[in-house]
Amino acid sequence: MEPEMLKGHLDTIVLAALEAGPAHGYAIIETIRRMSGEAFDLPEGTIYPALHRLEQAGLLASAWTDPALGRRRRIYTLTEDGRSALAKRRETWGRFARAVHAVVTGGSPWPA
Repeated sequence: MEPEMLKGHLDTIVLAALEAGPAHGYAIIETIRRMSGEAFDLPEGTIYPALHRLEQAGLLASAWTDPALGRRRRIYTLTEDGRSALAKRRETWGRFARAVHAVVTGGSPWPA
């Protein structure tokens, strides 16, 4: 998948990956890879700036964990504002995807 195609959609993808529950950065990368059928294999340098941006916007919260075994990790969680934003972004994405489909295929948009 071309990185340019992700522009403008990465934040929504990260929010969606966290919908199932809290996760650390690497787990988010793996969730996105799995959910996308391995089409999105995002580097840490792409995910962490997005996580920080979403946290600053109040859409995510984070906390450090100190597991008995293993290393310290920052766990990210969707906030209520994050859940609301994800719902709005999904609606907007649906309209966008239908419009792009119509233009690219030369047909009409598929039903809502």
